[in-house]
Amino acid sequence: MSRKKDIDLDLTGFAELFMNDEGRAESRLPRIYDIPLSEIDDFPNHPFKVKMDEDMNQLVQSVKERGIITPITLRQKEDGRYEIVSGHRRRKACELAGLERVPAEIKELSRDEAIILMVESNLQRSIILPSEKAFSYKMRLEAMKRQAGRPQENCSPVDNNLKGIKTASLFKEQTGDGQAQVYRYIRLTELIPELLDMVDENKIAFRPAVEISYLTETEQHNLLNSISYNDATPSLPQAIRLKEFSKDGKLSAEVIEAILGEEKPNQHEKISFKAERLRPYIPSTVPLEKTEDYIIKALEYYQRARERQKREQAR
Repeated sequence: MSRKKDIDLDLTGFAELFMNDEGRAESRLPRIYDIPLSEIDDFPNHPFKVKMDEDMNQLVQSVKERGIITPITLRQKEDGRYEIVSGHRRRKACELAGLERVPAEIKELSRDEAIILMVESNLQRSIILPSEKAFSYKMRLEAMKRQAGRPQENCSPVDNNLKGIKTASLFKEQTGDGQAQVYRYIRLTELIPELLDMVDENKIAFRPAVEISYLTETEQHNLLNSISYNDATPSLPQAIRLKEFSKDGKLSAEVIEAILGEEKPNQHEKISFKAERLRPYIPSTVPLEKTEDYIIKALEYYQRARERQKREQAR
């Protein structure tokens, strides 16, 4: 006589048997909680900037009228507080709108999982600054490498290289930038803040900025002074030469000045005057630092006088 097999029904699965399709779908939806803003912290070293611009003003107005449509994503920390994984702009808009709580989805994430999700969600923005890409790529790549694991002694070099190749391939698939371009962006994190700001403002082109990143901090400060003095930024060939001089330990402030002072085909023409030619026309009461303003005002006055003279001649 055959024995019947014992049937072990999990209670959760048993309850789901009596759910309709709508109930099952609803049970799988993320749970949204109203979290006090006072209990939420920024993500550590968050690379994306929250700007107080017109877009933020519009977001604040939208929050006042309709509230938060898409909940932010949080991760609970060991001390019981929360940190933002996705939604820094929405959290700021809630603060400016005078709200005390924000709807949020709370996810159980490790530090590296949170970093990857944070970068992934923010890379969906329509406008991303080079500095934001630089630091976010660096954070994400480091997290992915930690997840892949360190090289093990019992693994062959081929196995360890394959891990690196898979990480680079996955990164390209997720960001759209190849390995070489990713590392170029990461190089920008070696720039001093003032030069990195100039990259964000399109005052220094991307490829020259990558070459400049190999300069020492002192050399970069000397370059910044030279840029200000010459009102010119280095071209790619100039940046490569700066890097070569730096590598040889010969990049002095004088060398930087000589390279940056070279005339470039696309460089704006500069007008200069000898002080002795201008001094007779400038009152001695005008301070040296106000000389340029005085000359501009004099030229504006002269231009208005010429226009008035032309109108009188046309009558």
